[in-house]
Amino acid sequence: MKYKPHNYQQFATDFILNQSICCLMLDMGLGKTVITLTALWQLALDSFDVSRVLVIAPKRVAEDTWPKELAKWEHLTGLTSSLVLGSAAERKAALQRKAFLYIINRENVAWLVKNHYWDFDMVVIDELSSFKSNKAERFKAMKKVRPMVTRIVGLTGTPAPNTLLDLWPQMYLMDMGQRLGRFIGGFRDRFFLPDKRNREIIYSYKPREGVEDAIYALISDICISMKAADYLDMPERIDNRIEVSMSPKERKLYDDFQKDMVLSIDDEELDAANAAALSNKLLQMANGAVYGEDKKIIPIHDRKLDALEDLVEAANGKPLLVAYWYKHDLQRIKARFKNARCIDTAKDIDDWNAGKIPLALIHPASAGHGLNLQDGGCTIVWFGLTWSLELYQQLNARLWRQGQKHTVVIHHIVTKGTHDEDVMWALENKDTRQSALIEAVRARIGG
Repeated sequence: MKYKPHNYQQFATDFILNQSICCLMLDMGLGKTVITLTALWQLALDSFDVSRVLVIAPKRVAEDTWPKELAKWEHLTGLTSSLVLGSAAERKAALQRKAFLYIINRENVAWLVKNHYWDFDMVVIDELSSFKSNKAERFKAMKKVRPMVTRIVGLTGTPAPNTLLDLWPQMYLMDMGQRLGRFIGGFRDRFFLPDKRNREIIYSYKPREGVEDAIYALISDICISMKAADYLDMPERIDNRIEVSMSPKERKLYDDFQKDMVLSIDDEELDAANAAALSNKLLQMANGAVYGEDKKIIPIHDRKLDALEDLVEAANGKPLLVAYWYKHDLQRIKARFKNARCIDTAKDIDDWNAGKIPLALIHPASAGHGLNLQDGGCTIVWFGLTWSLELYQQLNARLWRQGQKHTVVIHHIVTKGTHDEDVMWALENKDTRQSALIEAVRARIGG
């Protein structure tokens, strides 16, 4: 396929070419993979500035999205790649193959640094936000070899991290501490104040007044941010809320547990130790089942399954992409709908895009980033909701993106009068902080 870049895509490619350090904070659907590959082709095969490039990505994106994008575009011919995936022996063999790009999943970065002589002159980190913890092994491994990298590109579709503190590890891998400081403690002391604490123990920090603009100003020379709505003719999107109600008996179980944080159901005991655990259990109960002791599944109701069945019938054969959160949701959906199929492998993705899967099941955490699913359908059903705004937006963007030819409909199955409503409010208002979760639980307990 011939590549005809939009103006913003050419701008982003030029930014990579002209910067030895750069972070592209591109909104979902703007084509950050082909933008980066176009720059890599020029750096490797035109200017000869780089010879071995390491691409670090989420596993599914590494094995599916990057190889497919390479094969898709005519102008990338000659940019060879090797997938550093599979067993240790397979990964070692892949590293020995001659190629320009070596694509590895982020979980194996620590293994790579420990077991392979570092010979990469450029690194691309797809989904830089997954390096937001300075205590993670993948971060420590990359920090060790970062001085040996002459060019680095960070890619993310999430310009706003959950907290500004998350920016420090990501930016450190970009510039080794030049802009936000060499140590996270110094960054924290400069821009943040203690928030939740118990005497000397500090549990969380809050940004000082006005620091957001100051932090972004410090990194503005190596970062560009673009929103899809500013550059694309996005397809129409319709958000729909489908409310279901529990029976009086089911409702009493939910209300009693919400009030007392402990409940006996038949011979099973259910309890929650704190607000976060209570939130988790209440969302499970709103979905129709809850984990008891030893992960035993305790059924509560089938209201959401019934609503999903209505949607399947109304679709009249039109493919539906169903987002679930808990494993027991997956089990119950598959028990009710025999033709339901999980999107787990590259073949599943191909079959979905070919229209061969009428009812696809997907977990937001495994499919949030990088998967192109817009050819297979235009309807998403959120069976279970999540507090993660990032995962929520990313999964919706698998269908609501450039290239989608139809209006995208996003259904949210919400159990009336439950914690579902709090999560929907938080997602709609983009307020998914831990404090918002706790306040929502407190309000319900108080009510």
